[in-house]
Amino acid sequence: MYLLHLIGSMNPSSGGPCQGIRNSIPILEQRGIFREVVSLDDPESPFIGKDKFPIHALGPGRSPWCYSDKLIPWLRDNICRFDVVIVNGLWLYHSYAVTKVIKQLEAEITKTGSSLKLPKLFIMPHGMLDPYFQRAPERKLKAFRNWLYWKFIEGEVVNRASGVLFTCETELLLARETFEHYKPRKELNIGYGIEKPPMYNERMKDAFLDLCPEVRGQKYLLFLSRIHHKKGVDILVNAYLRLLESHHNLPKLVIAGPGLDSAYGEKIKEIVDSSEKSKNAIFFPGMLSGDSKWGAFYGAEAFVLPSHQENFGIAVVEALACETPVLISKEVNIWREIESADAGIVANVNLEETVDMLKKWLQLPLDKKQQFRDNAIKCFEKHFHIVPAAIRMEQALREELV
Repeated sequence: MYLLHLIGSMNPSSGGPCQGIRNSIPILEQRGIFREVVSLDDPESPFIGKDKFPIHALGPGRSPWCYSDKLIPWLRDNICRFDVVIVNGLWLYHSYAVTKVIKQLEAEITKTGSSLKLPKLFIMPHGMLDPYFQRAPERKLKAFRNWLYWKFIEGEVVNRASGVLFTCETELLLARETFEHYKPRKELNIGYGIEKPPMYNERMKDAFLDLCPEVRGQKYLLFLSRIHHKKGVDILVNAYLRLLESHHNLPKLVIAGPGLDSAYGEKIKEIVDSSEKSKNAIFFPGMLSGDSKWGAFYGAEAFVLPSHQENFGIAVVEALACETPVLISKEVNIWREIESADAGIVANVNLEETVDMLKKWLQLPLDKKQQFRDNAIKCFEKHFHIVPAAIRMEQALREELV
């Protein structure tokens, strides 16, 4: 099977969808599924050419819609090489472009009687149909924009595709609440997963501590994601600072990831810099990757993510795979699997409940914390390992090709 992914960006700093593609490609290749990627990145981007699979960078995309005049010609010339096309994400030009090309080719086939075979088209929204994005007070303008896109573009994209692929049952159910006239032909919960990380070694620890030497010999809690309002960083920092006043042996807090130079990131840094006590307890090593990322995960006492919305949370799963318990909000859509496995603690995303969640963790005896660590890896292997997730995707796609 030959499969084409369409995605806005393959920049590793852009988050989960592009990393999900990277994670699953080796497993699917072993099972006879070969993939290429079309992105709207600038072909001169430093990350292009670093992967072992083809990425056709047809950008840079212009405007917030990421328009590229190269995309439709490329699709017309190449789309019939593939059995399946998966559109990753919504609200960008690539979903409109591929739908337009398929409609054009369908019309040409009907008119000429051509034997040209078109691929099956699937949409994988990666949480972008979550009602959070239409209801969050700070997103009123973007919510109106999305409503317009849905009415004139994306509604047709979703409803005429062969099916919509979801990463978990919660995402599938939430998607039904967001827009009127949401009537996909099929809803397929294929799950999602990652490869098991490399085994721990001292090189990983050293790589992380080179970037965050302040926690050498110290216990620490880890946040590793974009520094963005949606991720609840402000809630985490304020909850931690409240505990800092009353807990003398509080683990340090490491906030790793891109976005510290944004307006939101600068506000977070101002809060931390407001006192010497907080400056000596909260640290920002920047974006971590490779050995430094794994060193941070393996060395953390717990991973913390009080996100306002998280469709899957690859970083959450990476923490579990490193035997690190997770403290997360119920707005992370995989919280049920984690809570049922006793692999972490969950709470609603607000300051008071985040404080309580951190307190619950701090008050656990050492043997209970170790039990959480043991359960974390079991939870990963049962629910989130790449092999069963990739097999579910393969089975779903092959069934549709029959």
